[in-house]
Amino acid sequence: MKRRVFLKGAATASAAAAASTFAAPAIAQDRHEWRMALTWPKDTPGLGLIAQNVARRMETFTDGRIKIKVYGAGELMPAFQVFDATSAGDIEMYQGVEYYWQGKHSGFNFFTTVPYGFTPQEHFAWLLYGGGQELWDELSADFNVKGFLGPSTGTQMMGWFNKELNSLDDFRGLRYRVPGVMGELYRRLGAAIVNIPVGEIFQAMQSGTVDAVEWVGPWADTIFGLNRVAKYYYYPGVHEPGTAGSFGINKGVWDKLSKADQELLTTCIQAEVYLGTSEYKARNPAALEKIKADPKIEIRRLSDGILTEIGNQAGELLAEIGNQNDINKRIYESFLAYRKGQIEWTDMSEFAFLQARALPYKYG
Repeated sequence: MKRRVFLKGAATASAAAAASTFAAPAIAQDRHEWRMALTWPKDTPGLGLIAQNVARRMETFTDGRIKIKVYGAGELMPAFQVFDATSAGDIEMYQGVEYYWQGKHSGFNFFTTVPYGFTPQEHFAWLLYGGGQELWDELSADFNVKGFLGPSTGTQMMGWFNKELNSLDDFRGLRYRVPGVMGELYRRLGAAIVNIPVGEIFQAMQSGTVDAVEWVGPWADTIFGLNRVAKYYYYPGVHEPGTAGSFGINKGVWDKLSKADQELLTTCIQAEVYLGTSEYKARNPAALEKIKADPKIEIRRLSDGILTEIGNQAGELLAEIGNQNDINKRIYESFLAYRKGQIEWTDMSEFAFLQARALPYKYG
């Protein structure tokens, strides 16, 4: 798929055009016509197509009784306004990532990812079986939204840079596109944080508006052409160790659904969590090989010294966020307790296995 196809329509829609789309949805004989607005272009491979799959499943399983029309970033409203529109009932649903809403409440960060936090499996486990979803529901209800876990893009890369990172001093003055609590983390290291929608990151790097961007990993990054506008590709993405997307539905709309329809929507989204997370894992290796084959790109690992200091700063920042208010305190304490147990188990399971797999034995 060519970039121009899925980036089409990423620009902000005019107010007049947006207003014309906000006609009242059809609800008759338990029939529903919903609008879902995305924070990225509609046809973005992976994320955008996942949203369309949810819409297709709902229409199929209800025999057309529930229809969801999907709009890319800028088609109904700017990317970062989809939460407000869902909260107000101007649209019924959004797809995004919860750390985009940290300006409304810093607790949202924990439901996407936080620096040095959970791997994807650990994050899913906390939300589904460790009390995380209940805390998310409590926080989102204050904004008239019901949130759903979306697919994880996995452990991410640090991002694309046109400047080298040899020490912490190299972050000073760096114009870096990075969202969520991670933006504040790198701001404390001296970077100048620029928060722009994903549909604009290629142009920002190409024009020199920013010196660095982080998006996801090899597959998603090459789709947006970031490998064509930067020299250095840094890892590991300790700021986003297990980034999960999200869906949100207006709580009034959700509460009026029958229990059967609530269960159906939840199941359709959960199916895409499994499929979407698997697709990112499946497609990253081939994209990485493409990047490695380009002599103009240098793939580099950050030094242990830089990673340790980022970890120190992350710990201080999360502690501050965790003590801002009652709900944050309960989210933070739940996160820390679950993280402690998962670290012990992961060290004895996946991490120990990966160390064993890296030993110099003959295989294949």
